[in-house]
Amino acid sequence: MEVTALATALVGLGTLPAEAGGFDTIGPQERKTSGGSSGRALESRVTIKVPGSTAKDSGPITSTAVDWEPPACWYEPYWKAEDFKTFNEAKWSMYESTGGAPEGIADLKARYKEGHPYKDFNVDKNDEGMWWVAVTNPKMKDDPASRNCKREPFWVDNGENPGVPQAIDTETLAGLAHQRTVVPPTKVTLAPNGKSTVNAPTWVWLDKGTFKPVSVTASLPGTGLWATTTAKPVSLHLDPGTEDAESLPASGECVINDDGSIGEPYARGKAELTPPCGVRYLRSSGDGSYGLKATLTWDISWEGAGGTGGDLPSGTFATTTDVAVQEYQAVNR
Repeated sequence: MEVTALATALVGLGTLPAEAGGFDTIGPQERKTSGGSSGRALESRVTIKVPGSTAKDSGPITSTAVDWEPPACWYEPYWKAEDFKTFNEAKWSMYESTGGAPEGIADLKARYKEGHPYKDFNVDKNDEGMWWVAVTNPKMKDDPASRNCKREPFWVDNGENPGVPQAIDTETLAGLAHQRTVVPPTKVTLAPNGKSTVNAPTWVWLDKGTFKPVSVTASLPGTGLWATTTAKPVSLHLDPGTEDAESLPASGECVINDDGSIGEPYARGKAELTPPCGVRYLRSSGDGSYGLKATLTWDISWEGAGGTGGDLPSGTFATTTDVAVQEYQAVNR
């Protein structure tokens, strides 16, 4: 078969060798060959669905757990036996046609074709199982952990447990959905809305209905595996942006009210009251301003195929508002 025809066949099957003259294995693991090239990761077939539109200035949440992160790599069912055979034999032919020595792929031929341990790529079981391969999380391809899935492609019969660590499951999918959760910006309302005044409280609040639960679904087509995460806002943390200030309450944590709002809107006549959520600046910002950082915490739970589910680490998303603070003067509030 001509090299051009081989390349066309490989494009139809999803990927091309890393470079001519070398042979790359299927999966992210590296294999040194006589051609001198190394493997390239296949793209996962996992799909992510985020319902609704994304508001301007929205962004991904940051996990609050220092000892947790979504999977950097995993194993998933990828090839039917006949496709796996076509893909590999086309690559082997290209390798040899561009000058690669036969011994450079001898081990692979022995493993997948000659019965050590697989015979003829298991094509006689084409409808009875799948070839599983290692894939890398595209958002973590530079993370050292993405190279931890080093197992060669392996066969798993339909309905059989893969029996290997890091095999994809609903919890894996939940972690991927968590990583792709995008929430709206934390735009708080302030009173006074112009310049705040030294030693006078600045009221801070989020109106009812401003923030609603956000759901993300990750699934692996053709397997029945899926997981949906749901993020719900639970509290607001205020950082005044200067040490010359007091948070109200002192912890800076403003809890969400029963109606979904946070804090309390300012109204005329409340100037001498302490707001349930706010800050008190103790020094003027001069000609500049202080960056009031409002960080909303979202609790995250998940449910998946087969009645699976649970909780995942909470996530946060912050927005900074510039607050100019003036010295005390007569102010009608």
